[in-house]
Amino acid sequence: MKVSHSLISIISLVLVIPFSNAYDPSPLQDFCVAVGNLNNGVFVNGKFCKDPKQAKADDFFYSGLNKAGSTNNNVKSNVTTVNVDQIPGLNTMGISLVRIDYAPYGQNPPHTHPRATEILVLVEGTLYVGFVSSNQDNNRLFAKILHPGDVFVFPIGMIHFQVNIGKTPAVAFAGLSSQNAGVITIANTVFGSKPPIYPEVLAQAFQLDVNIVKDLEAKFASKN
Repeated sequence: MKVSHSLISIISLVLVIPFSNAYDPSPLQDFCVAVGNLNNGVFVNGKFCKDPKQAKADDFFYSGLNKAGSTNNNVKSNVTTVNVDQIPGLNTMGISLVRIDYAPYGQNPPHTHPRATEILVLVEGTLYVGFVSSNQDNNRLFAKILHPGDVFVFPIGMIHFQVNIGKTPAVAFAGLSSQNAGVITIANTVFGSKPPIYPEVLAQAFQLDVNIVKDLEAKFASKN
């Protein structure tokens, strides 16, 4: 079967356009340090930019990731976030960083980042980590046990988790492909919404007794 040159050109154009639209244009300046108000600023997606001539080294600096976060909580973990709120110079850069501390058998419970892919490297301890693909991919679980130096990637939007399966504390660092990745913790979001979702809705969705849902909503409402 012969394909005309014009049809080949159309097919090529259709294939190229999605890839060309998938990336942001190249930056037109060195940086766009975030400021919190409109005074002498230019608005961009997320933050205003200060005059570049007023930028200083501290706009690109953060200190403290050498310190462990408190894991004295229900999930026995702590996420220390370093995004555009901590480093204004990250504005428009499309990256951020977190340190995650896990007590023995602590976990970073199932959650998703709506605006970022995450790449995690384990520094200390042993973690069981994984993510679940979408309904279209039959909700497959991709999971591994990580040891120090191991790296795992959680694709953007996928529900994922990490659990310390060791008897000693664990520490991991993760990079995210957004200056403000956002986080949606599944249990907190579903059972701790304000106002609460009707218990009957969640009972049917999760195939639970409605009284169990009411207990869960009361528990998570008290945490928020």
